[in-house]
Amino acid sequence: MFETLSDRLQEIIKKTSGNSELTEENMSDSLREIRRALLEADVNLKVVKAFISNIKTRAEGEEVLKGVNPAQQLVKIVNDELVAILGGQNEPLNLSQTPTIIMMLGLQGSGKTTSSAKLAIKLRKEGKNPLLVACDVYRPAAIKQLETLATQNHLPFFSLENCSDVKKITQEALVYAEEHKNNVIILDTAGRLQIDTEMMAELMILDRLFHPHEKLLVIDAMTGQEAVNVAENFNEQLGITGVVLTKLDGDARGGAALSVVYCCQKPIKLTGTGEKINALEDFHPERMASRILGMGDIVSLVERAQEAIDVQQARELEKKMKKAEFTYNDFLNIQKQMKALGSFGDILGMLPIPGLKKDDRDEISNLGEKQMKRIEAFINSMTQEERNNPQIINASRKKRIAKGCGMELSEVNSFINQFEQMQKMMKGFSGFQEKMKKQKGKFGKLPNMPRNFNGRFPF
Repeated sequence: MFETLSDRLQEIIKKTSGNSELTEENMSDSLREIRRALLEADVNLKVVKAFISNIKTRAEGEEVLKGVNPAQQLVKIVNDELVAILGGQNEPLNLSQTPTIIMMLGLQGSGKTTSSAKLAIKLRKEGKNPLLVACDVYRPAAIKQLETLATQNHLPFFSLENCSDVKKITQEALVYAEEHKNNVIILDTAGRLQIDTEMMAELMILDRLFHPHEKLLVIDAMTGQEAVNVAENFNEQLGITGVVLTKLDGDARGGAALSVVYCCQKPIKLTGTGEKINALEDFHPERMASRILGMGDIVSLVERAQEAIDVQQARELEKKMKKAEFTYNDFLNIQKQMKALGSFGDILGMLPIPGLKKDDRDEISNLGEKQMKRIEAFINSMTQEERNNPQIINASRKKRIAKGCGMELSEVNSFINQFEQMQKMMKGFSGFQEKMKKQKGKFGKLPNMPRNFNGRFPF
């Protein structure tokens, strides 16, 4: 979402690297460019003024002016101010009470119902037993949508048929939760196309009667400046405890995320990072700031990998690689686990690749996605016997595979050659490691080889 702003800020910082020190003159030029970049990203004017003022105050400090690397100094200052504007630190959900009541708030189309289901899945992974409660009685499709999401993902669901009294629905849900040992109750409340008195009155009744421990406002990141008005209104009437920012993977300019926290003084607690039902993550201001400045977000990538990759399966693949028993089915399994990490573009955004602009990232991402689909089509055109025993693939089988996946025979030969070379490389590398282990006694302790080259997903 922050690609354009990220590119602009990185360009500004790169220009600063040509200066011998930070001065009022070159800082004035940089600040002017940063101000313009933030305004183009649809950041609230009040936020822009505060942001620029804070950077200027810090940059004019005596200890900064005497520094030897202006670009790094500016990166540090801008990074710190971005972190501060985004909330300073991660604010986890308050789940200390049993049962914990979470009220999901927001306008229609913000992703409230889907986010409710995503939150339930996230909490279930964390050991909770959540209950989804349909409180949007004005839009029957919302109840059906929540029920469908709950059924598809085996989540507990509660609603009262032909009942429009949200107070009664919530009271019955609490009884149901106690009987079924649900320790988190997620209320998917009604949304409107715009904020109105009737809507707020209903939400305030629920708030006063049931005292939710979390009141999460769901905001579409593509809303832009209006997101600030919506957040301020909900916060004034209900005292929200946090924000859920959806469609963070979209092409919005990012102003909403940088503005809402500062204007409402309420943290972004969760972010929707994709359409998949498990694409809901805790928000970490320092990680987001690093991504905006092109420094990547390795910690979040590692966390995703820990969640998506089956450790036992990875160990089995490692053994196969060492023995050159790696098959096309194994390769297909790796691709599936890679997809679980997110899109190529998303993964590239988490890697610290200096100078990689949005257009370059998009091009690499598109090529990568296209190549993965071609490899998948190539492997799916094989029989199970061919996948498990690649050595039986002869000329006639290659022709059939080429016809099945719609490729030229030369492309099929190229894929097969690459696969065979990878097998030989893995076997050779495994032998090299064993040889090094045997030499330990003669030459003392040798440095360990990088973990990445131990057969665990070197692609």
